Amino acid sequence: MSELFSVLVPLINTNEADALLASLSVKEGQLVKAGDLLAEFETTKASAELTADRGGYVRGLVHQEGDTLRAGDRFCYLAESADVPLPVEEVQPVTSQPAAPEGLRITQPALALAQELGISLDQLPQDAFITEKLIRELFLPAAKAIDPKAVVIYGGGGHAKALIELIEAEGKFQVEGVLDDSLAAGNKLFDVPVLGGGEMLARLKARGIGQVFNAVGGIGDIVPRLRIYERIQAAELKVPAVVHPRAYIEKSAVLTDGEQVFFNAYIGSDCRIGFGCIINTGAILSHDCVLGEYVNVSPGAILAGAVNVGPRTLIGMGATINLGVKVGSGVRIGNSAVVKADVPDNTIIRAGAIWPERAN
Repeated sequence: MSELFSVLVPLINTNEADALLASLSVKEGQLVKAGDLLAEFETTKASAELTADRGGYVRGLVHQEGDTLRAGDRFCYLAESADVPLPVEEVQPVTSQPAAPEGLRITQPALALAQELGISLDQLPQDAFITEKLIRELFLPAAKAIDPKAVVIYGGGGHAKALIELIEAEGKFQVEGVLDDSLAAGNKLFDVPVLGGGEMLARLKARGIGQVFNAVGGIGDIVPRLRIYERIQAAELKVPAVVHPRAYIEKSAVLTDGEQVFFNAYIGSDCRIGFGCIINTGAILSHDCVLGEYVNVSPGAILAGAVNVGPRTLIGMGATINLGVKVGSGVRIGNSAVVKADVPDNTIIRAGAIWPERAN
């Protein structure tokens, strides 16, 4: 586990990004175990529990019961020790934001956006529940127009570096900045400035940016990648596809939004690729392959014809999958593994293994 692991507010209802913090089960500095209940959230149509994905000390918890939070907002950190320092922006007192006038119902993200845009809270309607979306509708009709070429990248690790150069090679987009929850604003990735963390997503449209690339590869753990997609969706931003000019895609193949297709990848005839897939360097998808959402195909992996791969599956470097095999959802296939038969959901195939495994 890294020193600080972000815990985000879940998206409970795809049509309702804001949720009420109905119950808080932890406090700042408390040690929790994986699976422990952290909080309960409610929307107008549903409720959900937020549990710890891993153990650690609760840090940076500034919310209270009764607060209204937005899906994708940071709820707290889980840290390896109780004295791990927080990023600078996390230690600022919550009272740095202006107090809402009595009777005004406004979410914390909307309050922050109003402050950034210099909007007086007295200008906001008293008879409405104020969200970021409403503020944008009321105060940003004359804001900077969305630039169809402007994009940001969410994630500042190794995959982000490869993605920046992939975007530059294709030449369709201009990378305006990087978002990362562990890098301080003002740093740079190559020559691209770090703008801040995920809290910046809701403010991008005011800068004329309406598109975001997810730069978390997720080959070891896909959960952080999925959480970023939830945050992008909650901010109502688009995720375009990007294809290296030296990848080859047959004209009958169908890609959707969010694809990342790297150098020397091949996608064959009548392939169907779901949202948010990564087809990495030198990967081969032969004819009639079907990939569900968020599949990550690592460098050099080979899928023979008519391979069907379920959502959220991770395929390691140099792995090979035989003709007509069906791979389930949430499967992890290790580097150089050979898959000769169908794989059930959530199976882990170790590196170098042959599937199905032979009995001793």
